[in-house]
Amino acid sequence: MHDPKLLRTDPDRIKDGVRAKGQDPSLIDEWLSLDELRRSIVSDVESKKADRNTASREIGQRLRSGGDASVEQERVRRMGEEISELDQRLRDVDAKVEALSLNIPNVPDADIPRGTAEQNQVVRTWGDPVKHPFPARTHDDLGTALGLFDFERATKMSGPGFAVFTGRGALLERALIQYMLDIHVREHGYTEVSTPFLVKPKAAQGTGQLPKLAEDMYRTDLDGLYLIPTAEVSITNLYADETLEESRLPLYHVGYSPCFRREAGSYGKDTKGLTRVHQFDKVEMVKFVAPDRSDQEHESLTANAESILQRLGLAYRVVLLASGDMSFAAAKCYDLEVWAAGAGRWLEVSSCSNFRDFQARRAGIRMRTAAGGKTTFAHTLNGSGLALPRTVIAIIENYQTEHGSVRIPEPLRPYLGGLAELS
Repeated sequence: MHDPKLLRTDPDRIKDGVRAKGQDPSLIDEWLSLDELRRSIVSDVESKKADRNTASREIGQRLRSGGDASVEQERVRRMGEEISELDQRLRDVDAKVEALSLNIPNVPDADIPRGTAEQNQVVRTWGDPVKHPFPARTHDDLGTALGLFDFERATKMSGPGFAVFTGRGALLERALIQYMLDIHVREHGYTEVSTPFLVKPKAAQGTGQLPKLAEDMYRTDLDGLYLIPTAEVSITNLYADETLEESRLPLYHVGYSPCFRREAGSYGKDTKGLTRVHQFDKVEMVKFVAPDRSDQEHESLTANAESILQRLGLAYRVVLLASGDMSFAAAKCYDLEVWAAGAGRWLEVSSCSNFRDFQARRAGIRMRTAAGGKTTFAHTLNGSGLALPRTVIAIIENYQTEHGSVRIPEPLRPYLGGLAELS
């Protein structure tokens, strides 16, 4: 959500940002018109209330002196009805202003390339993409042969877009989750949290999933709760409607969760295997920081995610997303794309985003500055550290052998009871 003062004083800047995100900037004009109407109604209400107060005092004086005030009393009654009508009209306009505000995307930072995914920029790479000297197999082919997944039974019970991890496949996934959490907690300074997987609409609204991505989310009809598409939602909302002292910042949290996504706009894309599924596991990092540390914290967050890929020996590249390829709420975002040798392409395993104060305004996450005790909004950041399905894909496809087995990256072996190979 944007600062209303900024929308009023610099609407062209917001329009440019909305246009860069690929949305219609007329939203801003509509918001400004409603805002002007709202302020006009507020002015009318305040004026009528002042007149009513004056009239009420005059009625009191006349009654105390024994005079007749029936005419004035009828006038005050009519004024009360008019004020009630204006108050209702104000509530209706307020609701429309809020609805519009929630649909205006965050403005991309000035240094973000403008355009669609074609304008994304690779800012750095790490490692050499694996090229096997034998015909490489894809993860779904090899993993099924090794008994790591069962897609047929998952489809039988839940439909397409789901997977069952079996035997050592389930063990590999659990090992990855534990390994990632351990690194982020012990070495990167995050505090682990285990948060609910179901949240109220207000929580999803606070991080920007609602109302924009409603069709991609799973909702429980009886309770009106939403299954989280990422732990970002529940972790960020730990401090919703709270004021944090600047001395407590930065706050780092990390947590594991299953993630639930309909992927409504992705029908027919990457339907085989684990590449695009409706339920998957992910380790998520979330930061709450002071505005003057925002850029620095974004770079370190991205480095934390990169370190997992480096330790696992997986070649990757860091991509700065163009404005039209970023999420609704992000001001700046790096995607980490890992190389998958079987598919012969790069797969996104993490998005590391800086939201500036956009989420904090929506969720009411304030910060009291150390100097002067003034209250402002904190900055929030998050990044996957990492998403499991495509990390599993990369391990299977990059570490496969000519004989159809899969070597286990050395850092994971202690988490697998010393197992060095899936065969």
